[in-house]
Amino acid sequence: MQTLFSPLPHLTCKEALILRLLMVPNLFLIRATGMENLQYSGPAIYVFNHNNSAESLLVPVYLMFRLGGRRVSFVIDWMFGKIPVLGWLMDMIDPLYVYHKRSTIPLIERRRPATPVPDTVLRCCERLKEGGCIGIFPEGRRNSDPGKLARAKPGIGHIILQSGAPVIPVGIDFPLRLRKGRIPAVGRMILRAGAPLEFPALSARYRALDLSSDKNRIRHTLAADATSTVMRQLSLLCGKACEEPLSVSESPNHSTNIYQKELPCPV
Repeated sequence: MQTLFSPLPHLTCKEALILRLLMVPNLFLIRATGMENLQYSGPAIYVFNHNNSAESLLVPVYLMFRLGGRRVSFVIDWMFGKIPVLGWLMDMIDPLYVYHKRSTIPLIERRRPATPVPDTVLRCCERLKEGGCIGIFPEGRRNSDPGKLARAKPGIGHIILQSGAPVIPVGIDFPLRLRKGRIPAVGRMILRAGAPLEFPALSARYRALDLSSDKNRIRHTLAADATSTVMRQLSLLCGKACEEPLSVSESPNHSTNIYQKELPCPV
């Protein structure tokens, strides 16, 4: 239980107590490696593969705890913030809500903002520029396929290159995925954090381009290359195969930290 009482200097006493209580399930459900890679003094983008609903709460709590209570603003669907209790808990991480999906619950759907919300990429970059951190599930949805990652949403690459912030990939795996060939609704999980990925050359080229139609196509290509690199690293860390196309632009300057003994599945 010593881990449960690690210092949380970024939180008030009340917030620290709530976070410690939320951490209790994680002590039994999560085994983690590479956690030294999580510590980053400046703005950073934490990216995760997405398997089930339970990890949407467990993983942000675990990450925030390991960072001493430092908030990581996760990009999440707006309707989670309207659910009683869950919405209050989500507010602790100061999330970045996205509003393009409709809620299947009429009472919640009526609470969706009627006025347009600023672009998600722009809001993420602003949060990073302010010195904050963001968390993203680039697959954009729960992916219960035990063997393959879903294709990433294109916005992640634009956030990476426009902000210039380092990317810390964290793979989420489940022992049951290997034994039974399925993703459990709730179960023991393994988190593997890789070394930060940085894209100085791609980011410089991206930000030097204007928004004209011809140059915008090049920006999309550069963003796709950054996305591909991140997803392939996630593939190695979570054990699922990656179907992203190979990068066609220059390689980013980065190092990796892979735990091969824990990755029996070919990727």
